[in-house]
Amino acid sequence: MLDQIHWLAAVTVLGVLEQAYFFLQVIYARRLFGISPPKISGPPEFERIFRAQVNSSEYFPIFLAVLWQAGLFFHQGLAAALGLLYLYARYCYFMGYKASSSERLTPIYFSAGVLWILIAVSALGILHFFLSHYVGLNVLQLLTA
Repeated sequence: MLDQIHWLAAVTVLGVLEQAYFFLQVIYARRLFGISPPKISGPPEFERIFRAQVNSSEYFPIFLAVLWQAGLFFHQGLAAALGLLYLYARYCYFMGYKASSSERLTPIYFSAGVLWILIAVSALGILHFFLSHYVGLNVLQLLTA
């Protein structure tokens, strides 16, 4: 069983570490700009870092769900590769947003595209499972026949 999920687990840990890095960046920005919680407004530099972290954390549960579904129902290697690509795009998004609000756009569109691919792969894998398990129709065998 573990050989079927080890890449997914590794990408998950990397994602958690990335989220922790983003959280730490907000803490450092709070100290740098003298903004104590619960305040969330301040100089544009702080607000961009704060928004980048919040946006990334909002999408993280969706990412985890589709990463694991794609890995379990479709292919672990493909899901893990897409997961790494997503995490890299999110890092580029965070760093871009930290520098300037306009520099966040390309990475956010790219990460959204990767997320949609993970969603599609998840849906295909789950559909294939239901068709083969409950209907007895193996779509992959039909396509290769």
